[in-house]
Amino acid sequence: MKKISVVIPCYNDSNSVSRMRERLIRIFSNQLPMYDYEIIFVDDCSPDNTWLEIKKSCDIDKKCKGVHNAHNFGVFRNIFAAMKYGDGDATFMVLGDLQDSPEYLPEFVKHWENGYQVVIGQRLNTYNKHFTRLARWLYYKLIEKLSKKQFREGVNGFGLYDKSFIKILNDIEDIQPILPGIISEFVHKLKIIPVQQEKGDRETSGLNFWNRYDTAMISLTSYTKTLLRVIMFIGAIIGVFSIAFAIWIIINKIIAWDSFPVGIPAIIVGMFFLGSIQLFFLGVIGEYILSMNNRSIRRPIVVVDETINMD
Repeated sequence: MKKISVVIPCYNDSNSVSRMRERLIRIFSNQLPMYDYEIIFVDDCSPDNTWLEIKKSCDIDKKCKGVHNAHNFGVFRNIFAAMKYGDGDATFMVLGDLQDSPEYLPEFVKHWENGYQVVIGQRLNTYNKHFTRLARWLYYKLIEKLSKKQFREGVNGFGLYDKSFIKILNDIEDIQPILPGIISEFVHKLKIIPVQQEKGDRETSGLNFWNRYDTAMISLTSYTKTLLRVIMFIGAIIGVFSIAFAIWIIINKIIAWDSFPVGIPAIIVGMFFLGSIQLFFLGVIGEYILSMNNRSIRRPIVVVDETINMD
């Protein structure tokens, strides 16, 4: 009998833990009775009662297991670590806020049995604000142009992963893992299923502006060299333009010394322009250096302080 490991990264999801467990048990009982399963809740040190609710579910059903992180390590590191806990023939990852419906699992299993290594859901809709949707659209367009890897909008890791792909994850030593990039780089047979996002139990997303910005910059610095090369070309073009402009000023000054004033405002504007360009470029280079520094430290992705029903 094949086994499916369900891993559920959680943060402030106390209202949905029991309902997630009940829905999953119903799915396996009614639609997937031929499969063994385990349900692993992974709490990223939530400040609410999420871990208490996980404990209750684990007491009720021994197929439910719990992992509690010692600190809050962020949703992306928690997802990456959680996917390594299962030992099934396939791992189903679904976030604990119930925005992604676990009822898609039978469809994912069907495609997995047909030979796909990874089956992921791509959200057709979103409840984010207009500005967030616009910023996300622009980001994916930018990284699509700059990176050779294909980052798909609306993909957050919700899906079914064969144990061969989980083995690849276990071999990756990266403190800043970006799952969509890893999927794009290492999956040879990928199936994408359109899914509808549900409202979920949380009023606000667990990601704020800085979380999203951090993830965007990690993705850019991990999977694009083009950005640095664009900066180099822009710097070269500005340098050539500055030299040509300086020669033009010198020639005109020699020809008409008194009638051709250079002008203090023009000099000030030029200084501010070049200064801002330099600061921007230094910031981008700093992001690359920060990314390399974080990876070189080789810290653990997460630290666990308590587990329940885990062998």
